[in-house]
Formats: sequence, C-alpha cells, structure tokens
Amino acid sequence: MGEILVGTAGWTDRGLLRSGWYPAEINTPAKRLAYYAERFPLVEVDSTYYHPPAERTAELWVRRTPEHFTFNVKAFRLFTRHPTAPSALPRDLRWAAGTQRDNVYLDDLGPEVVEELWHRFRTALSPLHEAGKLGAVLFQFPPWFSNGPGNRRYLVECRDRAAPLPVCVEFRNHTWMEGPERERTLGFLNEYRLPYVVVDMPQGHGSSTPPVIASPADPGVVRLHGRSAKWNSRTKEERFGYKYSEAELAAWVPGLRELSASVSTTYVVLNNCYRDYAHVNAAQLVELLGRAESQR
Repeated sequence: MGEILVGTAGWTDRGLLRSGWYPAEINTPAKRLAYYAERFPLVEVDSTYYHPPAERTAELWVRRTPEHFTFNVKAFRLFTRHPTAPSALPRDLRWAAGTQRDNVYLDDLGPEVVEELWHRFRTALSPLHEAGKLGAVLFQFPPWFSNGPGNRRYLVECRDRAAPLPVCVEFRNHTWMEGPERERTLGFLNEYRLPYVVVDMPQGHGSSTPPVIASPADPGVVRLHGRSAKWNSRTKEERFGYKYSEAELAAWVPGLRELSASVSTTYVVLNNCYRDYAHVNAAQLVELLGRAESQR
C-alpha cells in the first residue's frame, strides 16, 4: 500500500487566521507555515491560480518546511482556460492583453507570450521540484471545459508544457465521467499518464462529477470540497462552508486505502476552506486512517 498524505488547501486564508487555529504568537508567514508543517505533511497552494508564482517565494517555501514536506500547486488560471484579468499577468507582458479588456483568455495571447508564461511558471516552481517537495501541479478545469477531442488534446498539451513538473487534472463538467464516457476518460488518462483528481462535492449540478475512485496514473489525488447546499453561491463562505462529520470522513477511508494500493503516493486535500473546517477535518481524517491501519 502506498503512502497517504493528508493536508488542506492553504494555510493563510483570512477566515483561518480569524478562527483561532493558529496561536496568537504564530503571527508571521514563516511561523504559520512552520506551525502548519508540524501538523500536516501536505498543503495545496491556491494563490498560484490567481497570479503566476514567483521563484523567490518557492525558495522560501523550501527553506521553511521539513525535508519531506509536500506542496501541491494550482496551475495559473490562464492555463486552465479561465478568464483572467490583465492585471494578473506579469507587468512586462500586460501589453499582450490589448486595451479595454476586462478579461483575457489564453487564446487571446500570441504564441510567444504563451510560451513565455509557461516558461516562467516552470522556472518559478523549479526550487520545489528540485528539492523533491512538489507533489503535483493541479489543473482544475472550468465547468465549460467539456469532454471532446480538442479538450483531450489540450490535456496532453498541458502535461507536455508543464514537464518536467508532475501534473494532475480535475474536471468540473459532468460529461467526462457520465455513463460510458467514464471508462473512455479513464482509459485516455491512463494512456497519456495523466493523474485523475477524485472529488467529493455536491451532486446534481452541471459542474458535478461523481466521487469515482480511480488511479489511471501515479500519484493518486483526492480533493474533498464539502457538500454545501449552496454550491452555486458566489460567496466562498457559502460555497465551502461545510464541515464533514466523522461518519462522512470514515466512509472515505476504504476508498482511500483502495486508491493507495495502486499508486506510490495518494494526496488528500481538504478544500472545505471556511474558518478552520478543513484543518479540523484533515486532522480527523488522519486519525481515522491511522486507526484503520492499526486494525489491519
């Protein structure tokens, strides 16, 4: 059975800072990351989705965490076909967005600019990769990124452009895992060695995908988003304001163990990031997994 690492989506969220999870004296970025890393072996970085990462920041993350700590990092939103404000681009490349644009998409930019953005993204994360602290770069695609030949080709393009950084893909469109398309999608991901992100999320929405336990490629990745009844809310607190019960977390333990039996490492990220919900649930899940292991 492979290793299972459990962590949360972030360690500096404002709601978390207000929740009291950190003691009062843990009041700087360096202290918070060190405190977090004493309690969990994995964290997911969300800020890189909104702005390209900086190499200097990645170097600090390496220095401020234990030897075997792992970072999963979200891909910059342009690369996952999300609309992006020109101000999110590096200052010297903003000219490529043109004028009077509220948002820019990847296809709006010239090929040289796109290549430069990818180059900078890879370079910025190289300290983590070289230190053995990069788990996977998460490509979380939007609800309009549906199953089809063009989008399947783009998945492979993302894998190749990100190389040598490891990647994983998460879908927010039901067509990828619907009916017979499920096996086709998993077969495609297996053929191209693209790790699939298993999700727990509210069902019944166009963006919903079922919690299919699958590992078409190494590593295994699981993200638990909560089960809020207000999943379509534009308010983060309503969308992710869900605390799992111990019984709900326990129900995931057999599936996580099944997944870990087929891969070297499984990353489990609690993304119900409202106050300290994710951190409390992550600690509970670690205990439940430990209990199950001791009963083998």
